[in-house]
Amino acid sequence: MAGEDDRWMRLAVELAWRCPPSETAYSVGAVIVGADGTEVSRGYSREDDPLVHAEESALGKLAGGDPRLAGGTIYSTLEPCSRRKSRPRTCTELIIASGLRRVVIAWREPPLFVADCQGAELLSRAGLTVDELPAFAAQAAAPNRHLGVLSETYRGGSPARPRCAAPSATRCHQVATLCEISHFGTIAA
Repeated sequence: MAGEDDRWMRLAVELAWRCPPSETAYSVGAVIVGADGTEVSRGYSREDDPLVHAEESALGKLAGGDPRLAGGTIYSTLEPCSRRKSRPRTCTELIIASGLRRVVIAWREPPLFVADCQGAELLSRAGLTVDELPAFAAQAAAPNRHLGVLSETYRGGSPARPRCAAPSATRCHQVATLCEISHFGTIAA
């Protein structure tokens, strides 16, 4: 599955580069893949609305209850939001309600806009599998270098806000232990 995870995350990173830059939001790409391994939908932040998030965009292109979502996976370059002012439901809530069973992220949300994003933890508590691909973190963060804070957040090659991924249902695809922080490349502002 690692090869397929890499393939879909690469596409999500490509989508993140399409985002119009914003000083008030991250540039994120998302791809939804059905249980059969085929692409179901894709989206990116601010794709058709200045407030739309990537996961919301991808899910919004599908009819509610679309059977292809059952047992599927969403690949997102950033941990899905767990708090939001611009919409009544967070991306975490939308994902839980969708019927998707797995979420794959490249990096955790830094505390620039939300002090302590709990997206991965809430998804895990809801019974979804959450996998993190830290090898993609620097690539996923790169479209956000205009925010400036990233050069401070990743000073010295590691995140300023380390935290354990979540309960045992959450897995981290790395050789190190679940709570260890992976090495991130330097991100130029």
